[in-house]
Order: sequence, then C-alpha cells, then structure tokens
Amino acid sequence: MTTTHGDGPAPAVIVTGAGTGIGQSTARAFAAGGARVLAVGRTESTLAETAAGHDGIQILAADITEQDAPARVVGHALAEFGRLDVLVNNAAIGVFGSLADLTPEGAEAQIRTNLLAPIFLAQAALDPLAESGGVVVNVGSSGATGLRSWPGNGVYGATKAGLDFLTRTWAVELAERGVRVVSLAPGVIDTGVGLRAGMDHESYQGFLKHIAGRTPSGRVGRPEEIAEWIVFLTRAESAFANGTVLSVDGGLSVT
Repeated sequence: MTTTHGDGPAPAVIVTGAGTGIGQSTARAFAAGGARVLAVGRTESTLAETAAGHDGIQILAADITEQDAPARVVGHALAEFGRLDVLVNNAAIGVFGSLADLTPEGAEAQIRTNLLAPIFLAQAALDPLAESGGVVVNVGSSGATGLRSWPGNGVYGATKAGLDFLTRTWAVELAERGVRVVSLAPGVIDTGVGLRAGMDHESYQGFLKHIAGRTPSGRVGRPEEIAEWIVFLTRAESAFANGTVLSVDGGLSVT
C-alpha cells in the first residue's frame, strides 16, 4: 500500500489538475497503491475518465482559482476520507508568448492557477496535514530550474520557479509541524497538452521529436513515469527528502 506514515489507515490524497496528463496518471497511481484519492479539476467529464475503473478515486469539479475553492476542496476531502495525508499541487496552465505579446488576462490566469492556487490550497490543508504528518508535492518544471532562461514562456516559467522557492521555504517553515514539502520538476512529457492548446497533430509530433533529439535519454517522458516519482516522494521510505526539487527530464536540464 502506498503510504506516507507507515502502517495505518489508507492514505487520503488530493490531486489537482487530475483530469488529464500527469494529474490523471498520478491519481490512478495513488489509487493503485491503496490510497483514497480526490481528483480535482475543472471538467467533470475528464475527471470521470480518470476515475473509471478505479474504486479509490472520487472526483470534484472545481476551479481552484476561485476564492472559496481551497476550503471547498480540502473540506470535501475531509468529509469523504476523515483525514488528509497528501496534497499534490499539479494543476497549471501555460499561455505562450514573449514579453511583447503578453496580455494582462494571460499573465494573471497563469499566476492565479500556477502559483496563487497552490499557496492557498496548501494553507487550507495545513492543519489536517500536520495532524497526519503529511506531504505537499508541488509539480514544477525542469525548464524553470537552475539559471536557465525560457524565451516565449516567461510567465509560466516564473510561476514554476516561484513554486520551487515556496517548496524550499515551506519545508523549513512546516518542519516543526511534521509536514514535508517537496517538488517534482518534469521535463517535456507527452500529455497531449499541445493538442489541447490548439496545435495540430503534425506540429505537436514535430515538437516532441525535436525535444527528444535534444534529450540525452533520446525521448520525451510519459505521464506514468512522473506519477510514480510523485507517489514515491510521499512514501515513508522518502521521509528524509524535504525541501527537495527533483528534476525528472531525461537529462535535458543538465545539457
């Protein structure tokens, strides 16, 4: 059984952005390990696809950028599971463009979804996580680690770099309450996000091929691979990992 605290009740997990891609795979991976999962996303139909065939997954359609969403999401998990052991802040949006192309709407949407929502979800979850000795996993991006630049993706990268900084800071702040905070920074993962963003199939496949050619491992990643790392970071065996930002990107970030 997947666990954050040794033997005991089945862990209770919240995964945001759980309708597609990494979030969907993460919700399923936790459930496969015996956890009870609240899969959160904006679209009920995609959440239903995530939960199909997985008895341990419950779904909640919610816009995590709304002011009452953190209390609603955490309250729903506590009402259903009676506890909370893991919060996975995975939901994110990207609006690509250089500085000259930015609009207030696009920049603000990324900041609200990628940075502010995780802050207030973690805040809402703090007391139950402290009670269980739980874990916050922030999903960043290897493209925003270190001293790298990211032309055309500045606001998205800034929100992910900010999330990594929060990971380090919260790990210190919350250590005395028994809460661990870690960050998983994926590289390019074939989630179909380019297609959902409006790319045609040929362009998307060309992008993946280009990135695979630049990656030492010779390919892009799969959502299931990232999900397994997220689950692993919450296990008791990973208890000494705190404040860690772990890049899983086939070596792209070290080239």
